[in-house]
Amino acid sequence: MLQRIHHVAVIASDYERSRRFYTDVLGLRAVAENYRAARQSWKLDLALPDGGQVELFSFPSPPPRPSTPEACGARHLCFAVADVAAAKAALEARGQVVEPIRVDEYTGKRFTFLPDPDGLPIELYEA
Repeated sequence: MLQRIHHVAVIASDYERSRRFYTDVLGLRAVAENYRAARQSWKLDLALPDGGQVELFSFPSPPPRPSTPEACGARHLCFAVADVAAAKAALEARGQVVEPIRVDEYTGKRFTFLPDPDGLPIELYEA
């Protein structure tokens, strides 16, 4: 029945700042950007290499996340990477703060976390 994740939606408090983070820092490719006047909202579709997408939205005065990251609902956004150390180094070269690399105790795979501009935890997991 379910095949894969089609997209993940993220609401930004500062649309331009988050747009730069997801395109310039994380390197996602913008495929469509639309302003929805009736909702006073931007919607940016960002492509992942596997065909999945991240949808970035703006809305007037969105409420902040209730806690990081243990609030009810989605906990974090995770991207697969070929080499977590190389990804971490590339992000740090762009001035991004990235947590130390850890090892998943169940799979033995390496991973790390970094925050998006609104504090949404982004995980990089070695595939």
